[in-house]
Amino acid sequence: MSYPLSRLFQEPVPEHRAVPLQQERVNTMYHWLLRITAVMAAVLLWSSWVKMRHGDSLIRSFTLSLNLLSAGMAILTLCVLAWRIWMAYRYRAYAPVSDDDLPPITVIIPAYNEGSQILTTIRSVMASHYPARKMRVICVDDGSTDDTYYWMVKAQKEYSNRLRVMRQPVNGGKRRALLAGFQHATGSVYVTIDSDSEVLPETLRHLVSPFVTDPRVGAVAGNVRVLNCHEGAIPSMMEVSFTMAFDFIRSGQSVYGGVYCTPGCLSAYRAQVVEEHLESWINQTFMGVPATIGEDRALTNCVLRSGYRVVYQKDAVVKTKMPISFSGLRRMLLRWARSNVRESLVMAAFIFHPFRRNDTGGGWIRFFGSLQLFRLSVGEVLKLGLVTQLLVDPLPAAKAMILGCLFASLLPALVYQIRYRSWFGWQWALPYSFFWLISLSWISTWGLLSASRSHWLTRGQCRGHGT
Repeated sequence: MSYPLSRLFQEPVPEHRAVPLQQERVNTMYHWLLRITAVMAAVLLWSSWVKMRHGDSLIRSFTLSLNLLSAGMAILTLCVLAWRIWMAYRYRAYAPVSDDDLPPITVIIPAYNEGSQILTTIRSVMASHYPARKMRVICVDDGSTDDTYYWMVKAQKEYSNRLRVMRQPVNGGKRRALLAGFQHATGSVYVTIDSDSEVLPETLRHLVSPFVTDPRVGAVAGNVRVLNCHEGAIPSMMEVSFTMAFDFIRSGQSVYGGVYCTPGCLSAYRAQVVEEHLESWINQTFMGVPATIGEDRALTNCVLRSGYRVVYQKDAVVKTKMPISFSGLRRMLLRWARSNVRESLVMAAFIFHPFRRNDTGGGWIRFFGSLQLFRLSVGEVLKLGLVTQLLVDPLPAAKAMILGCLFASLLPALVYQIRYRSWFGWQWALPYSFFWLISLSWISTWGLLSASRSHWLTRGQCRGHGT
């Protein structure tokens, strides 16, 4: 590989050093996104203030504009929803290939303060129905302060010929732990698995097969389910939310090869693509600050920018632990929201250039990349409009919110019912809709305003691991 291991723990790039052109574009787009959003929000707040002070006559045009914008957004959402349903219906997973056709792979598991769970994770990987001669496993302890390394060594004694254990001298974050693994990886496919996750025996075979079947594939997203549903309402609600995100959203995106995020819990990458983008990935910054979050989404953008397809495999199942407290969930979702803002801008910086030739999927990626930026601005302003409407005319606004929650819960419940033949989705989809509205809807707004922050927010002071 072209990136020397000796640079793993270098200090961040000095601020006076020239920022790559793409990062400058991303920073500029972020400034403009904030400005446009601020202008729309200011107009909305001013119009609401005038309406409360002077009545409808002086603000009728602004109110009409807001209503038209809301109606247009609703129509657009319904059209996009109909299209997503059609694409999800068309989704077909890649068939698993035989042992002889499976490529050599390296599985990389970064860990920080995971304790004995890391042993369970490693055992689940080693129990995979994947030819042992074609699979290497590298486990990287990222400077843990608990007994994580002890359990890694215990696993190494069990699987001495198949497992390599590495220990970073200090906690450098998940990106740098993955980098250490990539540096020692071999084979044509690299698989990344979180240390608090467990895979099923057939998972790796399903995950890797698309690389053999389709040379256009550069990355594959696994199917994330919740490991600890029995631990409370929050993990149960996230199980339904994940089913919607993977078996509906990503399955539709997979049809045109435009899955926008390969999850850190379980993903596979064509080794050649990773090696080509490794230096820019590890040195990525946002607003002059080294990026220590969103490493999975950033890798996905590297693959898409290279012209490869990113697809989803529904039978490549991984079960991962979710937070059981509101504070843990809030921090996790805020980290995801900030990453979404950053990487949506990164995607916007390359999708309007010829990045995928002779493949109609590129047009859909452009459309949904643009739609994502639209939602990041207009969508957040409409949230503010709903809050102001609650102050001006609370009863109709409350009715609209209740109906919105009811409508929003129907599709996730139905998707779960179809996918798993269970009423579990109907039990938790509606509570999650109200829970999101009351407790979590602000997170995407704050994520937009604070996207430049790179705090990991979970696992104490760790800079890049876990949920």
